[in-house]
Amino acid sequence: MTTEKATFGAGCFWGVEATFRATRGVTNATVGYAGGTKENPTYEDVCAHGTGHAEVVRVEFDPAIVGYNQLLDVFWSNHNPTTLNRQGPDVGDQYRSVIFYHTPEQRVAAEESKASLDKSGRFKRPIVTQIEPTPTFYPAEEYHQRYLEQRGLSHCAV
Repeated sequence: MTTEKATFGAGCFWGVEATFRATRGVTNATVGYAGGTKENPTYEDVCAHGTGHAEVVRVEFDPAIVGYNQLLDVFWSNHNPTTLNRQGPDVGDQYRSVIFYHTPEQRVAAEESKASLDKSGRFKRPIVTQIEPTPTFYPAEEYHQRYLEQRGLSHCAV
């Protein structure tokens, strides 16, 4: 089996991870940090807003089962891409809506998907999701991995 990677930031990474793990064709999902300036940041570093990192999920998927466009649909459907640096009660640049593309094809697909969704009228405000090349990914601390699963929860309830 050949897998590909995709990286998404859509608020609290615990819920994003659980959503992607439940997606058929996703073989792994790892929570972490990306898009900032500090090497090897900790959760506390990122929460202090000095690193520029977003909470993200690195998704590994089998493209024979689930395509990147389907993963984009999951991404758009599970957060509000019109709120800058905020998802629900979570506020800060680490909760920004961002797609980090791994290939030129992912970039094109993400940009086309965003433009189409913006034109659709589904949202009353413009989509603020950033689309950027994948920077260095730093896996989050082990206690964050499968966080909701470990606690028997299906969504962020903290």
